[in-house]
Amino acid sequence: MSSKVFSAAVVGLEAQIVEVETDIAYGLRHFEIVGLGDKAVQESKERMRAAIKSSGFLPPYHSPQRILVNLAPADLKKEGACYDLPIALGYLLASRQISFSPYKRIIAGELALDGKLRKIKGALSLAMLARKLKWKEILLPKANALEAGLIKDIRVIGVENLREAIDYLEGKKKILPSATNPELFAKSEYKIDLGFIKGQEYAKRGIEIAAAGGHNLLMIGPPGAGKTLLAKTIPTILPLLSFKESLEVTKIYSIAGLLAPEEPFIKTRPFRSPHHSCSKAALVGGGNPPQPGEITLAHRGILFLDEFPEFRRDVLEALRQPMEEGSITISRAKIRTTFPANFTLVAASNPCPCGYLNSHIKECTCSPGQIQKYQRKLSGPIIDRIDVFVEVPALKYEKLVAIDKENSSEVIRKRIARARQIQRERFLSEKSMNQFTNSELNIEQIKTHCQIDAKSRTLLKKFINSGKLSARGYHKVLKMARTIADLEGKASISFSHLSEALMYRAKNNF
Repeated sequence: MSSKVFSAAVVGLEAQIVEVETDIAYGLRHFEIVGLGDKAVQESKERMRAAIKSSGFLPPYHSPQRILVNLAPADLKKEGACYDLPIALGYLLASRQISFSPYKRIIAGELALDGKLRKIKGALSLAMLARKLKWKEILLPKANALEAGLIKDIRVIGVENLREAIDYLEGKKKILPSATNPELFAKSEYKIDLGFIKGQEYAKRGIEIAAAGGHNLLMIGPPGAGKTLLAKTIPTILPLLSFKESLEVTKIYSIAGLLAPEEPFIKTRPFRSPHHSCSKAALVGGGNPPQPGEITLAHRGILFLDEFPEFRRDVLEALRQPMEEGSITISRAKIRTTFPANFTLVAASNPCPCGYLNSHIKECTCSPGQIQKYQRKLSGPIIDRIDVFVEVPALKYEKLVAIDKENSSEVIRKRIARARQIQRERFLSEKSMNQFTNSELNIEQIKTHCQIDAKSRTLLKKFINSGKLSARGYHKVLKMARTIADLEGKASISFSHLSEALMYRAKNNF
């Protein structure tokens, strides 16, 4: 007696069909799960035995049975407890205690000992696989139903326990498919506002340009000047994610197990702020099998690195390739996984160890050797990949008590939303569906959309020939100038746009 039901394994961010084959033969009592399963998969036989008994069916070992469960393909590593439900249903099907058609159904779920189903990771990826294969249905825990219900054109059935799953599959109980309306989760309530921060007009303008075009930003200033607070306000001026962007981000958080039960759809842009003691694997991803790191969790959002020079040098150097390509490829002996990492880097740093280099408030106590050693922690290639450099000076009393209504988050967010809409329409006209901001412009697109006049070319020539601007910096300045023009709603880049871009490109302290 044998049976076959279908489940799925998540590899990287994508799901792959797994066939759960069960064979029952008479002989010495034995239960074996093969197919390269990890410890959680091997322990599944004990969970499903107790769950089947609690649900009123005859469990394994009730008679002399030799049970073999094969998870195919056998060379694909299987992880987690999501195979509990398909293994249990496969056993009951093979032992002829139940009868249903497993054809074109993806089944996944973790069983508790009393038969209840617990939430699993990666439900959104499983639902997207079902739609891609044009399968009719996915059966999974009710706690995952809202998340998987974001995918249209398939039936998402959420069940609370093993008995309910069996009753549904045998047609004894009707369960309505789950369908989730993304608009119900479009919340944008923020506890902080850019207008709360007094003064720092120069820094706020730099933040606006960086946010509008997705450009990398470094803020430099003494302790207590407001660098961290400015960084935390950036999510409040960014527009909400589009539906396509939201699905990308939600899938990442689903696989990482970070989706909140009450919010299965992420609409606001991520803001990740790892501590400077984090490891390279924690930042860029790693493990075996590879798991997404902070740069992937910040996809389509902000990665904020406070105390930038305090991060280990090898950790910062690992950012070089993702910052250029918008993805990270992690290779291991038997697996190679690519994770998306299209993030905006926002970093904050003191100009020296004491923090008061060139300050008009307090005298710097660092020696030239200490300053040089501190600034050398950031390599030239990393600094060259940053677009916007902003000095955040200490404020005087008059600035601290002033009211800044013109630079509230709501006002700036509207300007940025208009600029991003212009950029999106530009990419859509070229059928570039995966590009959203000017920071993603390639060389060919720069030549098309970043045309400048003779006066601007002369200015750029001086900067390049004097060594103040690298080839990469040249392209970054053109992208920033394009963003500044978009903020003003201008079709062409003027000399003033290019001049402002060059001003924010100046690296005064690094």
